[in-house]
Amino acid sequence: MKVLIVDDEEMIRDVLREYIEFEGGETDEAQDGMEAVKKCRENRYDVILMDIMMPKLDGFSAVKEIRKFSDTPVIMLSARGEEYDKLFGFEIGSDDYVTKPFSPKEVMARIHAVIKRAGGEKKPHDVYEFEGLKIDMVGRNVYVDGERAELTPKEYELLFYFVENEGVALTRERLLNQVWGYDFYGDDRTVDTHVKMLRGNLKEYRKFIVTLRGLGYKFET
Repeated sequence: MKVLIVDDEEMIRDVLREYIEFEGGETDEAQDGMEAVKKCRENRYDVILMDIMMPKLDGFSAVKEIRKFSDTPVIMLSARGEEYDKLFGFEIGSDDYVTKPFSPKEVMARIHAVIKRAGGEKKPHDVYEFEGLKIDMVGRNVYVDGERAELTPKEYELLFYFVENEGVALTRERLLNQVWGYDFYGDDRTVDTHVKMLRGNLKEYRKFIVTLRGLGYKFET
């Protein structure tokens, strides 16, 4: 479950992120409607939590833009509980509406409900293409400008994890835990060494693996 939290109040984003991640979900955040639209164009989410009153672009306008290219379920968050706001939200394509102040447990219940109505969490694609880089998740094949790249098993796993978490900042510790396993007795240099080898095999498309200084890496196209 991957959730985009859109709210200009950092405290609200922090509370929602804590509950979602506690239940095993992943989160991404946006501080205003414009940033939310941009992130929705670049990433895939299972549900969007969208505040209404925000600077630059309000939640209603953001949902209108998102609905032009995505059918991801949207739950509106608002400090106002007027019936007009709720009806308007449904008319423009939102799936549910929660009035502030809200219980995080209620929000989680609504998240699970809209995902279930939408047919469950989205399954990853079998094949991804980023410019001249083609990644076959099922066949475990990677092609660079039409030529098959020879990767080690761990390089495959590392690349697939990057792609499945496109746009997400990944710490070295998280990569060690998820790709190598919790019982792996290695250090950060193991991740760095494999990323270096993987980048070498991806040639010019190494640019998609971005180094986050002092943190880790992010797959960004």
